[in-house]
Amino acid sequence: MSKILVSYFSVSGVTKNKAKEIASILNSTLDEIVPSKLYSEDDLDWRNKNSRSTLEMKDEKSRPEFIKSSVNPEDFDIIFIGFPIWWGVEPRIIDTYLEAYNLKGKTIIPFATSGGSPMGYCDEHLQKLYPNLNIKNGLLLNFGVEKDEILKLVK
Repeated sequence: MSKILVSYFSVSGVTKNKAKEIASILNSTLDEIVPSKLYSEDDLDWRNKNSRSTLEMKDEKSRPEFIKSSVNPEDFDIIFIGFPIWWGVEPRIIDTYLEAYNLKGKTIIPFATSGGSPMGYCDEHLQKLYPNLNIKNGLLLNFGVEKDEILKLVK
């Protein structure tokens, strides 16, 4: 049986709730990706060209630090990784996370929440950025988490 991890980055709590639902369905380990420096409301103001999140997302090489937890994703076979979609793609802290561990040979399944962006470009971006990783097409979970849909991904 595969060992499954549900890792997530959430600022508002929306993605966190989806991650909890997935972990409950799969009876899996849940782990939060916590930024070393938490985001303030001003940091997240996408209308401000100088806000922290805007500056990070403009810079493809930006890699915000996170606090490593006691959970090591290298110990799992399948990793669900959740995040809000920022500027059409994953927040840069997700890139930091993916690059911090040796995830070659692992199955990585993204899931996201968004106020308007689709998942497709995000999937393409992750697969292009990390061609050596087994990143599957992800799920946009703005509404409910469908148990059958989640279970189908891990079979």
